Amino acid sequence: MSTEQNTELTTGEGFVEVGPLGPPYPIDSRTNDQGHLEIGGCDVVELAERFGTPAYVFAESDLRNRARAVVEAFTSAEQRYGDDSAAPPAVLFASKAFPCTAAYRLMAAEGIYCDVASGGELFLAIKGGFAPERILLHGNNKTIAELEQAVAAGVGYIVVDSFDEIDRLARMHEEGTLTADGPKTLVRVAPGLKPSTHAYIQTGQVDSKFGIPLSQVEQAIQKVPNFVGLHCHLGSQFFEVEIFRAAAEVLAGFEVKCQVVNVGGGFGIPYLEHEHPPKIAEYADTITGAVREHFGPMAKIMVEPGRWLVGNAGVTAYRVGTVKEIPGVRRYVAVDGGMSDNIRPMLYDAEYTGLIADRATATPQRDVRVVGMHCESGDVILPEVMLNEPAVGDTLVVPATGGYGHAMASNYNGVTRPPVIFCADGNARVVVRRETHQDLSARDVD
Repeated sequence: MSTEQNTELTTGEGFVEVGPLGPPYPIDSRTNDQGHLEIGGCDVVELAERFGTPAYVFAESDLRNRARAVVEAFTSAEQRYGDDSAAPPAVLFASKAFPCTAAYRLMAAEGIYCDVASGGELFLAIKGGFAPERILLHGNNKTIAELEQAVAAGVGYIVVDSFDEIDRLARMHEEGTLTADGPKTLVRVAPGLKPSTHAYIQTGQVDSKFGIPLSQVEQAIQKVPNFVGLHCHLGSQFFEVEIFRAAAEVLAGFEVKCQVVNVGGGFGIPYLEHEHPPKIAEYADTITGAVREHFGPMAKIMVEPGRWLVGNAGVTAYRVGTVKEIPGVRRYVAVDGGMSDNIRPMLYDAEYTGLIADRATATPQRDVRVVGMHCESGDVILPEVMLNEPAVGDTLVVPATGGYGHAMASNYNGVTRPPVIFCADGNARVVVRRETHQDLSARDVD
């Protein structure tokens, strides 16, 4: 097995967002002398034999270098557009994309912030090593218990999403639970902007469950305790850069002094070979320039990349179980996973590509449909993809599943959830074990 590492994995202007295999594969991936796919120096075919399938496989160096690169991009942009009085930008790991203790630990070690969307994610973030003051709590329907948990933990920020939540915080303030030293609050604005992405992952439009309508924002600012700034989030997986400039202009339309301006995330990643999203420096320059233009040098800039940090760093490895030819119609290739480990294609038509890891250098020759093993006709992972003569026993890899695969996995059909494997320098380690059948009944009380 080749263990040669990609020496181009650096931060700053030297950061390479696309590796030898091109998008959408991990930067630290290549093919070895056997023609197998390698990730982090580890042969994926051997990993499938050793750990079983399905399995989420990550290039650990990609995770680290992406965290460093996005911080460097926004720091460099701040030096160009800000001045010496500017507060350092805060890059937050939007952990809903990959709520795994090892991922929290890695991101915390890289010195970035974290955003969480539930009490459970807050628990994981603290367990993973994030200092509470570097955590931001999201959510459109936070319970009293979650707000009390956040205040007791000492989180740095709470993003307020509704007037009901403002009332809850106000009661906590009156009762002395929430003090002036407690979490700072940001008001989430529904800015009325719609990026080009699937309707289910648009969040900035007027008709949205998220955020406070523009006409009610100033009222919310006056009522919320510990107000320090504004927040908006436009959606996920879009390639427009200039829409962030429009978002900053909308937020600047309110007569309020902001110590913090958070424009969310949504930075797009390549899921298919032909996709080439903007470079991280383009996002950083546009966002930083827009915030500095509208809010001056003092406001702290926050951004929340989720899938950009983790999506292309991970793949899912499957085992081909059956190949069925329907003459004159199509060839079906069924694998040992599907909608229980990646619901995104079924949830909002997310597109992926695939590769036979055993013959990673071979020319794709067959147009096939890759399906899962669940009792649903809609359990289709790849509706149409070119593969190299897929056969029973092959290891089939779907790239760009590092974001939301593990996060949204389920036990549908009693299927156990896959392990998470981190690979670096030719060494593989399990950071989340595979579930067992005993785990399926572990919460049953009768």
